[in-house]
Amino acid sequence: MAKYFTYNDQQISVGDTIRVHFKINEEDGKIQTQAFEGIVIGVDNRESNKSVTVRKIASDNIGVERIFPLQSPYVISLELKRKGNVRRAKLNYLRERVGRGATKVKESFDNAKIVAPVVTSNVVSKDAPRVTPKVKAKTKTAAKATPKTK
Repeated sequence: MAKYFTYNDQQISVGDTIRVHFKINEEDGKIQTQAFEGIVIGVDNRESNKSVTVRKIASDNIGVERIFPLQSPYVISLELKRKGNVRRAKLNYLRERVGRGATKVKESFDNAKIVAPVVTSNVVSKDAPRVTPKVKAKTKTAAKATPKTK
């Protein structure tokens, strides 16, 4: 059981959300291109028989799975939409889930761009405006004690 495969110098692993563009032959002899976007639930990474199983949730919460052989001339391209972080080689447990829970996989933060502020030095120049926090002054006022009436 494989957890990942390489397609056009791009590593795609189980749990990733991908979009597969593939050709469909119609009855008229026309060739149409369709896209299938879903979660990779399994990878068969044999040398010449590489295939990937993709699952998506269609309308009315119906799960649809397709197995795409990667060496097929009908598969045009694969797009990686989102990296997932899973610990299993096969995500068969997603088949039992319904609705949004069937598409929930932890997101991997390997490719996330986390922008942190860059501090160059701790020295503040004389021309820089000084920022002082505004503190609300507390005033002591003598509260008059009023007797409570019944």
